[in-house]
Amino acid sequence: MKTKRIFFGLLVCIGLFTASCSSDDNEGETLIPLEGKWNLSKTGSVIGGTETLIDAPENASGCNRDYLELKLDNTATIGDYDSAVSACALTTKAGIYSRSHNNLTTVIDGVSKTQDIVNLTLSELKVRDAAGIITVYTR
Repeated sequence: MKTKRIFFGLLVCIGLFTASCSSDDNEGETLIPLEGKWNLSKTGSVIGGTETLIDAPENASGCNRDYLELKLDNTATIGDYDSAVSACALTTKAGIYSRSHNNLTTVIDGVSKTQDIVNLTLSELKVRDAAGIITVYTR
């Protein structure tokens, strides 16, 4: 009986110790990886306190969706499908990206852009820039 009490007491102590050792460094930060190819889905903003999103007008009709590809080596590629010159011609621009807590910063063609990560799941990346423009990507 005494062995059971000691064992139970030990389990309680271990449980309390592990619960008290949580790290607050990632408070509010989602830990899902950003790496992958994200297809441009919707854009919008908050109007009158309501988030309003529409299908991304940047996506050329009849073509694949424009995309943002983020790689493990912190390189980024933006793909833009356009039919102005030839049907669904793909133009890409390369750069780098970094993530600091819930901020995503990209530098493409020398232009730096920092956006807040509003939502990140395995299938959706939603970001908002300083002007309040919301962009939704899906995979």
